[in-house]
Amino acid sequence: MRRSVNDAGSKNAAARDKRGEALGALPEWDLTALYAGMDAPALADDLYRGETEALAFEAAYKGRLEEIARGAGAAAGLAEAVTRFEALEDLLGRIASYAGLVYAGDTTDPARAKFYGDIQEKITATSSHLLFFTLELNRIEDALIDQALTVPPLARYRPWLEDIRKDKPFQLDDQTEKLFHEKNMTGRAAWNRLFDETMASLRFEIDGEKLPLEPALNLLQDTAEDNRRKASEALAATFKENLRTFALITNTLAKDKEISDRWRGFEDVADSRHLANRVEREVVDALVAAVRESYPALSHRYYRLKARWFGKESLPHWDRNAPLPKVEQRTILWTEARDTVLSAYAGFSPQLSGIARRFFDEGWIDAPVRPGKAPGAFAHPTVPSAHPFVLLNYQGKPRDVMILAHELGHGVHQVLAAPNGALMAPTPLTLAETASVFGEMLTFKAILKATTDPVQKKALIASKVEDMINTVVRQIAFYSFERKIHSARRDGELTADAISEAWMSVQAESLGPAIELKPGYETFWAYIPHFIHSPFYVYAYAFGDCLVNSLYAVYEKADAGFAERYLAMLAAGGTKHHAELLAPFGLDARDPAFWQGGLGVIARLIDELEAMEA
Repeated sequence: MRRSVNDAGSKNAAARDKRGEALGALPEWDLTALYAGMDAPALADDLYRGETEALAFEAAYKGRLEEIARGAGAAAGLAEAVTRFEALEDLLGRIASYAGLVYAGDTTDPARAKFYGDIQEKITATSSHLLFFTLELNRIEDALIDQALTVPPLARYRPWLEDIRKDKPFQLDDQTEKLFHEKNMTGRAAWNRLFDETMASLRFEIDGEKLPLEPALNLLQDTAEDNRRKASEALAATFKENLRTFALITNTLAKDKEISDRWRGFEDVADSRHLANRVEREVVDALVAAVRESYPALSHRYYRLKARWFGKESLPHWDRNAPLPKVEQRTILWTEARDTVLSAYAGFSPQLSGIARRFFDEGWIDAPVRPGKAPGAFAHPTVPSAHPFVLLNYQGKPRDVMILAHELGHGVHQVLAAPNGALMAPTPLTLAETASVFGEMLTFKAILKATTDPVQKKALIASKVEDMINTVVRQIAFYSFERKIHSARRDGELTADAISEAWMSVQAESLGPAIELKPGYETFWAYIPHFIHSPFYVYAYAFGDCLVNSLYAVYEKADAGFAERYLAMLAAGGTKHHAELLAPFGLDARDPAFWQGGLGVIARLIDELEAMEA
C-alpha cells in the first residue's frame, strides 16, 4: 500500500501516474522461451545434464589434447572436442541467462535473489570442469594447431582458436585458474550483487515521496528547474548516506582487479579490458587523446550555448540535460516510439526493421518501470539457440525513444551474429556498440527529416548533441576517472572523499566552466554501474559513437550495397578484428584522422545550432 505523503508529493505522484497511463500498455518480456519458471522441470533437467556432460567432457579430453593434435585425424578429433565444448557453453549460458533476467526483473525479491545466487554457484561449479580446455589448447604448439586448421572440420573455428591464443601470455596454471574461477562467486560476483541490490533498494525523497533510482534520475530532465534541483539534491543526499558502502565496493573491486592483473602480468590498469575488446592500447590512447583535446570545441562550447538559451552565464549541474526553455514537451506513447524506430530502421533496410519487429511481436522486451527492477537499459544476447531480450525503463521522454533505438540495435546485431555459434557470436565491446549507435543515428535522422518547426528542430539537434556528448565526452571522462581510481588504489585504500575529488576533477575538465558543479555532485560517481560490473567498459561507447559517425558519413555518400555490407559486418559477430570489419568501408581506427572525423560530426551539429542563433 502506498504510504501517505504531503500535498506536493501527492501532486507529483499523481502527475507521474498520469504520465504512466499516457504511455499506453508497456510490454513485459516472456522468458518462457528459455524456461517456464524458476521451478521448471526442464531447468532442473538442464542443470543435471550440464553437470553430467561437463564431467564426461573433462574425463574424455583433460590431459589428452596435445596427444589428439599429434595423432592421425587431429583436425577431426579437435573439431569434435570444440563442438562438444560449444554445445556445453550454449547450454550453461541458457541457464545463466535465464537466472540473470529473472533477477533483473526485481533485484529486491528474496526468492529471485536466492535463485540467482544458487544458479550462479551451480554454473560456476559445473564450468570449473571445462576450464582446462582452452588452457590446454593454448599449450599445443602453434605448428600443430596451424596444421589442423587447414582441414575443414576444424577450419570453421579458426577465428575462435586464433582469438583465444591472444590470451596465452596471460594465462596461469590450471589449478590457479580454477581457484580464480571458483572464488569469483565470493569475490567479484558477490560485490557486484551487493552493489545491485543496494542500488535497487535505495529511495530518494522528493516532495515527501520516496522514489527509486530511475524515476529520480528522470526528474533531471523535467521541464521545471525546481524539480530538477530537488531531484539532484535528493540523489546526492541518499548517495552520501551510503557513500561508505559504495567506497568499500569500489576499493575492494579495484584491489581485486589489481591482484588479478598482477598475477596475469598485465602492465597497465586497462590492458585486460583492451585484450578482452581485442583492441590495441595505442588505438584506445589515440581515441582518448583526441576526445580530451576536443573538450573545448565540443562540450565546453555547447554548454556555453545552452547556458545562453537559459539566459545565464553558467548552468548548475542539474540543468545539464534539461529540456530547452520554451519548447513544448510531450509524453511519447509506447506505440509511437515503436513505430518511429521501426520506420527509421526500415528506411535503411527492411531486413533490419523485420528483425527489430520481432522484439515487439514475440515478447522480447520488458519496458515498464517497476520497484526493484534493474535500472537503466540493456540488450542481453542469451545464447544462439535462443534469442536476445531487451530491458528498458520507458518513461515517454524523447531520450527513451533513442534508448529504444539503441538497445534494438544491440538486439538486431545479436540476432544476426547468432549463427556463428556460442563461441564466435559474441562481439568485442568496441564493435558491440556499432549497431546500437547506428540505430540511434538512423532514428535521429528520420525524426529530423520529418520535423519542420524551427523550434522543434533546434530542440531535436540539441538533444542529439547532448546524447553524443554523453556518449563520447562523458564516457571518456568516466574512463579517465577509472584510470585515476585504479592507479591510486595500487598505493592503498581510497577514502570516499578521495574518490569524490577524482570524480570532480574529471567532470570539471570535461564539462567546462559553463556547468557549475554544485555541492552534492561529488557523490554522483556512486551510481554508475559500469565501474562495478565492467571496469573500463566505458570507452567502448566513445569508440562506437566515433566509429558510427564515420560510418554514417560513408553511408550518406555510398552507392547501392552499403546496407548489405553493413549487415554482413554485424553478422560476422566475433569472427573478425575491427580492422578487417571496417576495411570494406575504407575506415581504419588506427588512423588518427578516423577519430577526428567522428568528432567533427558533433562539432558540425554545434555549428548548426550556433547558426540558428545568428
